[in-house]
Amino acid sequence: MPLALVSPRPAALSFVQAAGVLLLAASLGACGSSGSKNVAQRGSYKVGAPYKIDGVTYTPQEEFNHVETGVASWYGPGFHGKSTANGERYDQAERTAAHRTLQMPSIVRVTNLDNGMSTVVRINDRGPFARSRIIDLSRTAAQELDIVRNGTGRVRLEQLSAESMAVKDVAVGGGGAAEQNAAVAQVASGQRRAPPQAPVQVAASAQPVAAQQPAVQAVWPTNPREPAVEAAPANGGTTIASLAAGSQPLAAANGFYVQTGSFSTAENAERQRGAVRSYGLSEISQGSAAGREVYRVRLGPYSTSDAAGIVADRLKRSGYGDARVVSD
Repeated sequence: MPLALVSPRPAALSFVQAAGVLLLAASLGACGSSGSKNVAQRGSYKVGAPYKIDGVTYTPQEEFNHVETGVASWYGPGFHGKSTANGERYDQAERTAAHRTLQMPSIVRVTNLDNGMSTVVRINDRGPFARSRIIDLSRTAAQELDIVRNGTGRVRLEQLSAESMAVKDVAVGGGGAAEQNAAVAQVASGQRRAPPQAPVQVAASAQPVAAQQPAVQAVWPTNPREPAVEAAPANGGTTIASLAAGSQPLAAANGFYVQTGSFSTAENAERQRGAVRSYGLSEISQGSAAGREVYRVRLGPYSTSDAAGIVADRLKRSGYGDARVVSD
């Protein structure tokens, strides 16, 4: 796939935006099956109800002018082919991304603030849930920003309002990824006008979003347990363990692990170990709880809490809600 254009000069920004949008449409439109054996997936539009991860409450809402600056990470191995939060199949070769609160789908331009490279992505997933990250990019999008090797990068998110309204219109009508990205291309080329913005009425959302609600709502507990901080998939996947600027690893004698479950029988533990094997090197450790012998399924070890955190994040989004970082 062609790489996104670098835009070191502000004067070239509009050209890069248009080029990035067209690249997105060309790439994803050709991949409309999203790995489902050439059967196009039916589209859906989702805002969603508030949800809680590691003691933090996130409130999704419909926006069309979202701007945000922070750290981006990426995901690929270990999650490829699994369901995203809006029901699509994740394909690490497509230009997609995960965001904690933006509606799905929506279109966002992401610019690497360290090198000026820019790409356009379609939001179709939730995450990342580490406090130091604001967006999780597909592998291809991360390559186009040149952050695969380091694992993270300082970025600016700028939602493309006309394109986001267009994909909403298509998704509400049942149009899948291919139709959505065709609409994006039409907006970028001037062949399609974005539909008028209207108040969101989405069944998946518990309550209507208030007009003056902040762009991102994250309610932190008073004394929260520090949640997992992102980093690397293991088991042969590309290592993306990288500390964000200024972060410090916690001290641990024998490293960090991701515990996915605790079981009363070795047989049940072994079944889960087999299920999570693709996420990294796994083991079963024996221990005791409330006077009873238990079998704990763990992945690792990882040298930093950041490295263990990305694996825990992936597992949670795959349905393993009890996944957490522990130190040995």
